[in-house]
Amino acid sequence: MIVTVVAMPQGTIARTDLAEARRRLAATRCLLVDVELPETGPEAGPEAEAEPETGEGAGEDGEPLARRLGLGGADLDWFGRPGEPARADFLGDTVGLVLPVVQGEHVTYAHAVAGDRYLVTAHRGPAFLAPEITAHVRRERPRDAVALLFLLLQSALTTFRRAAVAALLEVEELEDDMFRERRPEQVYRLSRLRRRSALLHHTLLPYLQVIDEVITRRLMSPDFPVERQRLAREFQHVARMVLTDIETLQEATRRAFGSYSSLVAGEQNNVINRLAIVSVIFLPLSFLTGFFGMNFAFLTDELESRAIFWMLAIGLQVGVLGGAFYVLHRTRIWRRLRDED
Repeated sequence: MIVTVVAMPQGTIARTDLAEARRRLAATRCLLVDVELPETGPEAGPEAEAEPETGEGAGEDGEPLARRLGLGGADLDWFGRPGEPARADFLGDTVGLVLPVVQGEHVTYAHAVAGDRYLVTAHRGPAFLAPEITAHVRRERPRDAVALLFLLLQSALTTFRRAAVAALLEVEELEDDMFRERRPEQVYRLSRLRRRSALLHHTLLPYLQVIDEVITRRLMSPDFPVERQRLAREFQHVARMVLTDIETLQEATRRAFGSYSSLVAGEQNNVINRLAIVSVIFLPLSFLTGFFGMNFAFLTDELESRAIFWMLAIGLQVGVLGGAFYVLHRTRIWRRLRDED
């Protein structure tokens, strides 16, 4: 377990333990504490199996992480525990959050507890938001922990926007490649991008729903400060934009699959056209050879002249071929096939 303490607004960073972090949380006016817990798997999302309180994130005596940091009672026992779904709880002057964050090809979940004087985050594996938040602290110098909390929320949304935009650009490039040359592996890449868009939408939408309820309830409160109202509305606006980007990605993947299906259908039409040309040419010839190959009396007794043989064997088939090509020319099947090639 790695505990990082960032003093605000200076942005000074220090590594410490839980006991020292608890002491500084009680004494410091404005503080950011980041707790890195050991990893339990590729991601600790809602689908992970929740571990007992005596596991990672709890002390040897089974005390939850929030109590070890002196953050509150049983309402925050979920803090630092894997398997928690997206949530946003308003507990008096404290807000507890479980927010999804895109990290590489996976979506991980970070826990956050914010009060008037502090912001405490917990996550499993290497830090992915703490360096960015620290950079924001040094550059923007937020006034209090609430402003820092909205920086954290904005940073989490930024990871979704970056992932959605990168995937959208990949879909557009893939669609252009399909029109130049269709290859079987393109459909597998499209399937992967479609699953990624579904993952982003499936993880972000529940989180936005629960946090929007808390923000809306606070905005309706008459004692909610004007500056915090501005931050809340700005977050809601950015959240809607990010959700729109993800929905655009989903629509782009569906459109790309439709384009791929159209290309396959066009190639199948070309094959059918070729078979139609072959049928128009060889079907009459097959009929003639089969008809004159039968041993009935007229052919065997009357058609004994060599001239008649050549007229029937060659001249009649040449005439049939000429008629077949004339039909192809009149129906424009040949010209259409040549233009498509």
